[in-house]
Amino acid sequence: MTTLVVDGANVVGSVPDGWWRDRKGAAVRLRGRLVDYAAAHPGTDVVLVVEGAARGVESVPGVRVESAPGSGDDHIVELVERLGGPCTVVTADRELRSRVEALGARTVGPRTVRP
Repeated sequence: MTTLVVDGANVVGSVPDGWWRDRKGAAVRLRGRLVDYAAAHPGTDVVLVVEGAARGVESVPGVRVESAPGSGDDHIVELVERLGGPCTVVTADRELRSRVEALGARTVGPRTVRP
């Protein structure tokens, strides 16, 4: 089993589709796309990390949602540390990529999970 950790704010923000008017709604839409991703990639545990106004999005079968109590990036780093196994982080954030790669995580860009 491998884990895919998704930087929700970064992935949502990668497309200027009006997400800033409803951050929680945008996170819910991303979660729906991630359900499809999980179904197409059996053996992958998908974790969506949300922060700020997107907090409170619920987990659904196929996608676990974690609401960061503070910085989403810091939460993702802590999650990667706790996992201690193979994981991939979806983000375009260079600093976050550097932080998680130093812990052994692989990184990919938002297009991996966005159409």
